[in-house]
Amino acid sequence: MEQIPEEEGSEQGPEEPKSLPGPACLAWSPLEVAQWVRQLGFPQYEECFTTNCITGRKLIHVNCSNLPQMGITDFDHMKEISWHVRELLGIEEPLWSRSIALPYRDNLGLFLEHKAPTGAKADALTFSQFVQEAGLEPYATIPPL
Repeated sequence: MEQIPEEEGSEQGPEEPKSLPGPACLAWSPLEVAQWVRQLGFPQYEECFTTNCITGRKLIHVNCSNLPQMGITDFDHMKEISWHVRELLGIEEPLWSRSIALPYRDNLGLFLEHKAPTGAKADALTFSQFVQEAGLEPYATIPPL
């Protein structure tokens, strides 16, 4: 899988070794995720991420539905943090008009959900291997006009 390009001086967070297939942020510890949240301009939420042990692998599960359970209740902050998580991971926000015949998440999002657990099997899983084993095909998330 191609790495998500990181621009110099971007909001990509701490530098990490590229030991895991996928975005470099998958290797982040809860402290590194909290540092990234601080860099986004939300230092008041660092403790929310460390207390809940949100690692880079668990970021795939961070969205507006579960941020209130972590103690983040400002709706504008929830939207912005969720947007930055999707941007960091390179996943798409599901469109309201997408076909229900499609999986509920894009292929990369489904792959990252399988990378979220720890262990040798998840560590070794590559995007191409996941797509092949899951029998997925590339699809457009935007319906044809």
